[in-house]
Parts: sequence; C-alpha cells; structure tokens
Amino acid sequence: MTAQQAAEQATAIHLIIEPTAGYQAQLLVFAYRQGWRITVVNPLDIRRWAQGTGHRAKTDRQDALMLAEYGAQTQPEPQNAVPPEVQALDLLLRRQHDLKELLQSERNRRFNLADQPYLPAAVSNSLDRTIQQLEEELAQLTQELRRYVKTHPTLRQQQRLLLSVPGVGANSVLPLLVLLYRFQALTAGQGDAKQLVAFLGFDPKPYQSGRSIQRPACISKKGDKVGRALLYMAALGGVSGHSPLRTFYRRLVARGKPKKVALVAAARKILIWAFAVFQTNTQFEPAMHPAI
Repeated sequence: MTAQQAAEQATAIHLIIEPTAGYQAQLLVFAYRQGWRITVVNPLDIRRWAQGTGHRAKTDRQDALMLAEYGAQTQPEPQNAVPPEVQALDLLLRRQHDLKELLQSERNRRFNLADQPYLPAAVSNSLDRTIQQLEEELAQLTQELRRYVKTHPTLRQQQRLLLSVPGVGANSVLPLLVLLYRFQALTAGQGDAKQLVAFLGFDPKPYQSGRSIQRPACISKKGDKVGRALLYMAALGGVSGHSPLRTFYRRLVARGKPKKVALVAAARKILIWAFAVFQTNTQFEPAMHPAI
C-alpha cells in the first residue's frame, strides 16, 4: 500500500512535521485545508527523542519514519493555524527587523571608517547611498505596516488594547501580538499563562544536586529569544514611568533583588498582563491585575 492509499483510507490524519526554513509553509496550508490534525515539532526536541530511542541513521526516509514513530508513541497535541492576516503581519515585521539590522550595520561601518586617513571617497559615498536607500526602504515599510493594521479592524483593536498594558509601546506591541497568536495556535487555544512564560523561557530553572551543590535560580532561556529580548527592553522602558509595572519593579528591588533580576520579573509581568488582555479582549485595568 502506498502512502497516498494509506492516507485515503485513514479516518483521521495527524501530520507530524519539522520546520524546514519555510519550505513547509505550502504543505501546512494544504494540510489545514484538508482538515488534517497537524503538529509542528521542535527540531531539537525530536533529535533528542531520536537519540534516546536509538535512532542513528540520517536520511530523508529515516527522518520521515522517525517522525511517524514519534507521533504514534507520544501522540502530541495538534496545533491550530495562525490566521493568514497575522502570518502576513509577521512577515512584514520580520522584513522591518531585517532592514533595521542592515541599516545599523552600515551605520556602524561608516562610523568605524570615519577616522581612516586613506578612506577613498568611493567607499564613503557608497556607504552614504546605501544608508539613504535603507532609510527610505525602512520608512516605506513602516508606513505599509501602519496601513496594513488599519485595514484589519481586529488587529487594530487588539493593538489598541495591548497598548494599555504598562511597558508595551509602539515598538513592541505588534511583535507581541504576533507572539500571542503563535502561542494560541501552538496550544490550540488551551495554553495558560504558566505555559506562555515557559514558551518565552522566563520560567525558573533551579539547580540542585544533593545538599552541597546549589546554584542561584535563573530563568531557563528556552524558546523564543527574540520575544524574550523584546519584553526585556519593554520592561527597561516601562519601569521608568509611573505605572503598576514601576511599583512592581521597585518593590522587588526594595526586597533586595538585583536590578537585572527585577527587570526580568517585570518583563514576565508584562507578558502575563498582555496575555490576560489578549484572552479577554478587554483593556488593561490596574485593579484587575495588581502589581504583586
């Protein structure tokens, strides 16, 4: 029996798939349209599982069989699709991030070469032209981002609600919105705040062995490091204003917590508050979310 014949005879198909630098996107669209159950697995998790179960060969066929065996044995929960308008927003934000990175790199090159005594004018002019072009591209894409959100009332409303959360600003609100949608899809809408904290790597990671070996607890730093950095920077700016976030941060510092630890806790607090606003589709109210 071929794979196609088996698929046709199956009463329910559960597709277990590894992300492959975006090549899986078309397959996922097709699979969701067919009504299949889908789980996109973490490549590191599946490799560790394979090593633990004695898989050593590495071919496309062996990988496919391994994924099928993993699905049969572990029965992972299926995931929902991220809405198309959110996927498009994510791509716009990624491009904006890329342009910012390129622009900063060129500015750094120009700064580092400024004191070179034998810098050819052609090099300097090339850098200036590239920087100007990147600035124009970035401005145009930023304008397109604003236009895109305005044409999608749901996204515009969610943006407005998230901006009511202390610490969430213009630079962090849309990436945070995409992050919350991704988590909602991965957990099929059943995830809770504790799982979201772990998804971003803000969950505690204690280290203890016996009675003599103990290390200070730290966060796991697993999961989305870009989202974690985004929230840390949001906390850095958020604790400087008059808000429940500042109250929370200063209370931790007063208890003797190092400022960096208090900032990480503030970033986690922003995430939890934003998740509550996203779930309830209501504006942030300090009385409902005390800074404890």
